[in-house]
Amino acid sequence: MADSAVFGRTAAHDALPRAVAGDGCYLIDADGRRYLDGSGGAAVSCLGHSDAAVRDAMHAQIDAVAFAHSSFLSTDAAERMAAKLVEHAPGGLTRAYPLSGGSEAMEAALKLARQYYLEIGQPQRRHIVARRQSYHGNTLGVLAAGGNAWRREKYRPLLIECHHIAPCYAYRDQQDGESAEAYGRRVADELETTVAALGPETVIAFVAEPVVGATAGAVAPVPGYFSRIREICDRHGILLILDEVMCGMGRTGTLFACEQDGVAPDIAACAKGLGAGYAPVSAMLASERIYRAIADGSGAFQHGHTYHAHPLACAAAHAVLTRLVDDGLAAGVAARGERLADALRDRFGQHPHVGDIRGRGLFRGIELVEDRESKAPFDPARKLHQKVKNAAMAEGLICYPAGGTIDGQRGDHILLAPPFIIEDDQIGELADKLSRGLDRAIAS
Repeated sequence: MADSAVFGRTAAHDALPRAVAGDGCYLIDADGRRYLDGSGGAAVSCLGHSDAAVRDAMHAQIDAVAFAHSSFLSTDAAERMAAKLVEHAPGGLTRAYPLSGGSEAMEAALKLARQYYLEIGQPQRRHIVARRQSYHGNTLGVLAAGGNAWRREKYRPLLIECHHIAPCYAYRDQQDGESAEAYGRRVADELETTVAALGPETVIAFVAEPVVGATAGAVAPVPGYFSRIREICDRHGILLILDEVMCGMGRTGTLFACEQDGVAPDIAACAKGLGAGYAPVSAMLASERIYRAIADGSGAFQHGHTYHAHPLACAAAHAVLTRLVDDGLAAGVAARGERLADALRDRFGQHPHVGDIRGRGLFRGIELVEDRESKAPFDPARKLHQKVKNAAMAEGLICYPAGGTIDGQRGDHILLAPPFIIEDDQIGELADKLSRGLDRAIAS
């Protein structure tokens, strides 16, 4: 293959197969090879790669109007998408701010949180608290909020100051004899300690993924954890910002992942599954209280992007939401997710190098270990996660392995997030191909 002019993610870009078609849960390359998309790319393609309803909606929109700058005109596409999104959002989230990607949505969330306190006369609030082993995007603001040490390291001199507490990561951190509830309260109370040290009147927000995605591999909270976090935020007048970019839009079994923990945020971000891969789209959602502070104060959120509320992207998102909500695809995720979990436990539950199988819905993680008893990780120099990715691709499976699971340097996991249309035989195919790929990678 000739050298590519594309500046790829890595220097190996030229060697990548080229996708030329999509068929349900499969991507097809230029050589005609079919790959089962076991991770939806990066938990994006929740409807698979050939959804006719979404395609039709996009064709209709491009025939009507391709672009209208949001500082001059609104569009029916943006209005419909925002209305449908907030209709099904957790209580209190009444406004949607459409954008083009997860990093944009989270960056907007941080800026809105700061401006909210300016509008209500609390300019001294300046601190963001988040969690270690979190990921909130690649722009500088949200990279600072994220707690992935490897992603942050090269850009550390450019990052704003943020503060990080422990993640809720029971497999690694729950102590012997400690109940799940006690563990959850212990790590949640780190927020209380950090807020007290900073001064409650100086803290803007606490930021978290309801179910941690790329950095740790589908780590769900223990019962009661987020209720305690919500309680601490409320007591100190701190905003709760939940990052549902990867875990939201039905991926964990409810449209918003936080529904399963009985909490609602003040600001939320969703992306990936909102566009299902058909268009680059995201949304920041805010409570009416926050919106009114802006609307009745300065009158304008001091933020924006050229492709903010792009009509084609919003039309795609509205069509995706219709498929998820009205056509019941999100409602089917819990049952399909249990079938996937059963298949993974059956295939890997006694595997000598699988330490944990976790997650919710069609959002599942497998943590790899060199020794199950001690939970010792593989030597990072092996780059096992990369070998798993390559071996799975050779088997015809796309999965999403990553390294640095434990602390940004040590640990390997595999993230699985297949389309919501996956059938039982395809779940079996996923488990078979992953098993062969994993064994090949470990043996190499």
